[in-house]
Amino acid sequence: MLKPLLIEIGVEELPAVPLLKEMKNIEKKYAAVLEKYSLLGEFEFYYTPRRLVMWHREFKLKQDDSVEEFFGAPLAVAYKDGKPTPAANGFAKKCGVSLEELSTAEKNGKEVLYYKKDVKGQESRELLGDIIHEWLKSLDFGKSMRWGSLDESFIRPIRWINVLLDDELVPMKLYGVESAKTTKVHRIANFNAVAIDGAKEYFETLKKGGVTLFPQERSDKILADIKNIESENGLNVEIDEELFAEVVAITENPTALLGSFDEEFLRLPPEVIITSMKEHQRYFPVFKDGKLINKFVVVSNALTDDFSEVVSGNERVLRPRLADGLFFWENDLKNGLSTKGLEKVAFFKGLGSVADKIEREAKVANKLYELYKPNAEIEDLNRAIELAKADLMSEMVYEFTELQGIMGYYYALEAGESEAVAIAIKEQYLPEGEDSELPSTELSAIVAMSIKLDTLLGLFSVNEIPTGSRDPFALRRAVNGIIRIVNEYGFEFDIVKTMKELAANYDAIDLEKLENFILERIRRYYKVNPSIIEAVLASDERELLALGQKIEALNTLVNSEGFDDIFSTFKRVANITKDIDLSADLSVDEALFEEEAEKALYNRYKEVTAKSYESYEEELDALFGLKPELDTFFDSVMVNAEDEKIKNNRKALVASIYKSILNIADIKEVSV
Repeated sequence: MLKPLLIEIGVEELPAVPLLKEMKNIEKKYAAVLEKYSLLGEFEFYYTPRRLVMWHREFKLKQDDSVEEFFGAPLAVAYKDGKPTPAANGFAKKCGVSLEELSTAEKNGKEVLYYKKDVKGQESRELLGDIIHEWLKSLDFGKSMRWGSLDESFIRPIRWINVLLDDELVPMKLYGVESAKTTKVHRIANFNAVAIDGAKEYFETLKKGGVTLFPQERSDKILADIKNIESENGLNVEIDEELFAEVVAITENPTALLGSFDEEFLRLPPEVIITSMKEHQRYFPVFKDGKLINKFVVVSNALTDDFSEVVSGNERVLRPRLADGLFFWENDLKNGLSTKGLEKVAFFKGLGSVADKIEREAKVANKLYELYKPNAEIEDLNRAIELAKADLMSEMVYEFTELQGIMGYYYALEAGESEAVAIAIKEQYLPEGEDSELPSTELSAIVAMSIKLDTLLGLFSVNEIPTGSRDPFALRRAVNGIIRIVNEYGFEFDIVKTMKELAANYDAIDLEKLENFILERIRRYYKVNPSIIEAVLASDERELLALGQKIEALNTLVNSEGFDDIFSTFKRVANITKDIDLSADLSVDEALFEEEAEKALYNRYKEVTAKSYESYEEELDALFGLKPELDTFFDSVMVNAEDEKIKNNRKALVASIYKSILNIADIKEVSV
């Protein structure tokens, strides 16, 4: 039989960030516990900052009856001379029955002791306390806390528990709290617990008490309010997804409101204002005609018809935040953009100070400048590297560390530095992730690459190599960033040769470990069939730009229609040449050809290899276009001819074709 089940765990205000991080696991972990107890069914999960709720429209009132089977020792082991051995007695004891109650069954071709027990399903209400307890204990919010005299901990103190099965209270005591048919509504509506009779009344009580239980409804309400603000005032509100999720998580009765601040604060860089509003107050910035204006949107949790005091209160709170920002800004401008003091700021043990890091970055940058000859002045490059970390000494970055580079950009412009230098400072950390923007100029790209390469080389030089999930200096992300920059700007970068040259400025580096680390990132960076990446790597290509182009080219071919048929032919080519030294002379003597198919294949091969191609994809298409001639060759020509010279000549022809493909990828490594 199925009946409704409501589970409400009431807590003190849940912190949004840890709650949202665990959000994707909450339902999975609950389902896993239900499955363990053979009570899995459909359910819905809701939350507000003061409650976690599981709702089953239909829940089994008891477990299904089941059968447990037990298999024991083979009869030859269980009985000796007709008498039971310890193996037989032990099995009977395990099953909780006498020897006479055991039977036999066949298992793995042997007759063994056997016992079957009918297990009656337990009542759900008897199990719910354990189910809920296990579920709550399984949740990982990072830090947890204890309260009162409890030994157990949770993200926040649990204050009430309401579990209703078919509208009847399920008695239980968890975390020192006994379940009761009560809930709590919005504090402004009623601070005390509110009694309810059943699930239907529960949902109605919350709604009347100013609590919007369903997260999607809260989200829709906030978005609708913001849309009204935009249309009524001709404004645009910038909605940061992470901030929006936080706001939904911390409100029970959300209302989006428009506030303002003094225009004098618009003298600050927009990023300072936006960061201050987001980080400290959870406000959304407001724009008009593409420019930040002295307005903000705050999402209130108040239960009232008059929000004027809410707005004015938030305006009062914001003013000192922005006043601090303006104070930092003006002080930093007076002090100027300077690297003085960075020699006292440690970078990492064994790698000196941040000032030392700047010197190393300059050497890397100058090497890259020689390689790529960008459309930029070398003086601008050196100036950008010199000033890139200067804003670390500013009061603003000390307060808002996430504004590193961005503040350097503004301070550089105020100090009269060129736009190119300022942009390179601003973009030095790009890209910061998979979906992050890339540096916008070649100068910025070289600066960003230099910083990432120095960090990579420096940490490898002191054997600080990422292991497992540990990567405190984000070296994996640094390599991904280098790959993205290389592909975007067409910079050739050999991870063996170029890295060896750059490594000369560092203490002993295990270059093989470094190469393998980068290769592992390449394997994870490209979202293609892993065997395609292995096929390209097997060609011994180690230049990042070419690697990427070859991987994309081979991936396109492998996923094209009819590739299976092509692959079978060239797999045969690979098998024929597996014992041939491809580094040896593979010259083909046309005078030794005996069959027309040999001549046709060789002439077509010469045509293909004589051409130049604009891309690896075009070259692969041409090489795999030899399939008709190869098929005819295999059908009509005996490769392993009796005449040794003819046999070797034919093998050299096939091997030459394979070697040409091997310049791009080792086709035999591909799995389709």
